[in-house]
Amino acid sequence: MRRRHDDLLHSGIGMTSQRTRERLIQRLCEEGLSSAPVLEVIRRTPRHLFVDEALAHRAYEDTALPIGHNQTISQPYMVGRMTELLLAGGPLDKVLEIGTGSGYQTAVLAQLVERVFSVERIQTLQERAKERLLELKVRNVVFRWGDGWEGWPALAPYNGIMVTAAAPDVPPALLEQLAPGGRLVIPVGSGDEQQLLLIVREADGFRRHVLETVRFVPLLQGSLF
Repeated sequence: MRRRHDDLLHSGIGMTSQRTRERLIQRLCEEGLSSAPVLEVIRRTPRHLFVDEALAHRAYEDTALPIGHNQTISQPYMVGRMTELLLAGGPLDKVLEIGTGSGYQTAVLAQLVERVFSVERIQTLQERAKERLLELKVRNVVFRWGDGWEGWPALAPYNGIMVTAAAPDVPPALLEQLAPGGRLVIPVGSGDEQQLLLIVREADGFRRHVLETVRFVPLLQGSLF
């Protein structure tokens, strides 16, 4: 299990008070998050570093925020919820993340699993995320610029897969790249009709659980600079 990064704990002192972060954690608990390790990582991780400076004062609100290129940093509740679901089956040593985005979800995952392999279609966003994680000394993440619909077949299979954008249906490539017993967390649908799914690969196929209504940016195909 990847241990906590002390650098994450101390980053951002002076930017936000510990009280501000504690209020966020209290709210997440009230909304139903219960994993102590996940809540501790969210408490420690300096979310203000993953948004534009003009929005830093809103970083510890439980809300999604724009990060450019028509993308958003997910609300802390959803980051915690998806992370809890992924880890509910036990420790994970190899996780595929589809949609690096700001790198915030990546940073949270990296503190809870052994290795993260993160795919992003917008190169500019991924380069910024790399810089942030380098600054925070997060070293167990490998990045790929490419089409998330394709996953990362060269390094498959993965014990866990997390998708941070909504697909109209589950990409077949991601199902193929899920290891036996592995867990896939993905929002599926379009517009206001999206559902968060947990898919577990079992010996006789895939078991799907529909969990709750969500709202994510679409998972687009192709790649951009």
